[in-house]
Amino acid sequence: MKNVPRLLVYLLLFSLVSACNEMRSASKTVYLSSSELAVATQLKPGATPLDKALANSIEQTTKTVSYDPSYVKIAYPNGDVPVESGVCADVIVRAFRVGGVDLQKEVHEDMNGNFKKYPQKWGAKKPDRNIDHRRVANLMTWFERRGKKLELSDNAKDYRAGDVVAWELNNGRLHIGLISAIKIPGTDRLAVVHNIGLGARLEDVLFGWKIIGHYRYF
Repeated sequence: MKNVPRLLVYLLLFSLVSACNEMRSASKTVYLSSSELAVATQLKPGATPLDKALANSIEQTTKTVSYDPSYVKIAYPNGDVPVESGVCADVIVRAFRVGGVDLQKEVHEDMNGNFKKYPQKWGAKKPDRNIDHRRVANLMTWFERRGKKLELSDNAKDYRAGDVVAWELNNGRLHIGLISAIKIPGTDRLAVVHNIGLGARLEDVLFGWKIIGHYRYF
């Protein structure tokens, strides 16, 4: 029985590594030159919330270099783990926060009055402002409850810069990312900013996995 906790840790690490390996085989990194990066992160006078969120998502690719799903107690509101790390949901949370929407606060407040309408997957008996907004299923629920859900599509033209997309990976895990304004040359697809194991990356993965959620907030 003493080995059970250690076994659970090994299983968790194995599942995380499996997700990372899946990403390596399916993803295509989009590299920006220094001048392209400067343009993508520059905010002009009169920048909209969408402009700010998009610029921040690209900026994240220069700062967030690792993936860490650890439970961490953070400040509230506007709480965050160190920007050098995070999970896939943190890409969305950070970009939206710069765009004027604190998803930590929004999700927590909605869950406070509607806890049973959110997924009951983690054995929690009440909202937890440290982690709820960092879970893909909760973000999906929040966007849907705000009327931001769109029809699923396999047509790249139906996805716009700033849209949030959720996937089910081949191993059954959920994943989420933000559509950028960077177009993949020779296609109609826009690159995605996401973190699936190696930090925030700009990659051609829109149709890399089964899409299960498409949301447009801005």
